[in-house]
Amino acid sequence: MNMEGTNGGKVNISAPAGGRNPGNYFIKILVIIFWIIVWECLSRIINEELFLPSFGSVVLTLIELVQKQEFWSSIANSFSRILAGFLLGFASGLMLAAASYKNRVMYELISPLLKVIKATPVASFIILALVWISSANLSILISFLMVLPVSFTNILSGLESADKKLLEMADVFGIGRWKRIKAIYFPAVIPFAVSAVSIGMGFSFKSGIAAEVIGRPANSIGVNLYEAKLYLMIKELFAWTIIIVLLSVLFEKIVMVAIKRYGSIQDRAADL
Repeated sequence: MNMEGTNGGKVNISAPAGGRNPGNYFIKILVIIFWIIVWECLSRIINEELFLPSFGSVVLTLIELVQKQEFWSSIANSFSRILAGFLLGFASGLMLAAASYKNRVMYELISPLLKVIKATPVASFIILALVWISSANLSILISFLMVLPVSFTNILSGLESADKKLLEMADVFGIGRWKRIKAIYFPAVIPFAVSAVSIGMGFSFKSGIAAEVIGRPANSIGVNLYEAKLYLMIKELFAWTIIIVLLSVLFEKIVMVAIKRYGSIQDRAADL
């Protein structure tokens, strides 16, 4: 994604120059293989499936889970709730950041609340929230609360980083609000928004699944994790953990691609 800089040139924020180098993917594959070998070696040294199952046995368990309809319904339910909480948190952070950027009083009112949210342990929020809402909606609220401070802080920093000289020029030439947002604020905010998505997605998945483990809503990843731990089904526990990591990484990649494509559309529109 190319954005106009203060000197009239274009700044690429999409990826480093070597980001799509096949050599980088090869190195990543080697790193993954290395840690799989470490896992397998530790499993053989311990020689107790109850403590550390082998990589192969976890993969076989994962294959068995994939063939069950309950597996896919659990993923769909958990993913939709966590996604809803993430989107609500990001959108709310965006709106609050914009309001705080324009109004210092708004920032002073919101800032202490967000600091309390960041400082409070996730488990405390989960237990308190169970008093107010049903376990089915618990992961939505917890994901929302974890993403809100991250998106607010990053987007506000992006707005404050907007080039002051460009804003002064916009005032002089009477540039409209929408054109200012598109030409000045949008390029400044995008790198911070990308960072917020990357960090917030990890937070939302970890906190959302933790909420499900405690709240145990039916047909969810969290309840499957809880039952695997309760009945000492360690291979299932590892398999579900791998699924959570893959879902988090996959969704983050999808969002990043969407942001980059949106940025390229904006570039083409600006060049017309």
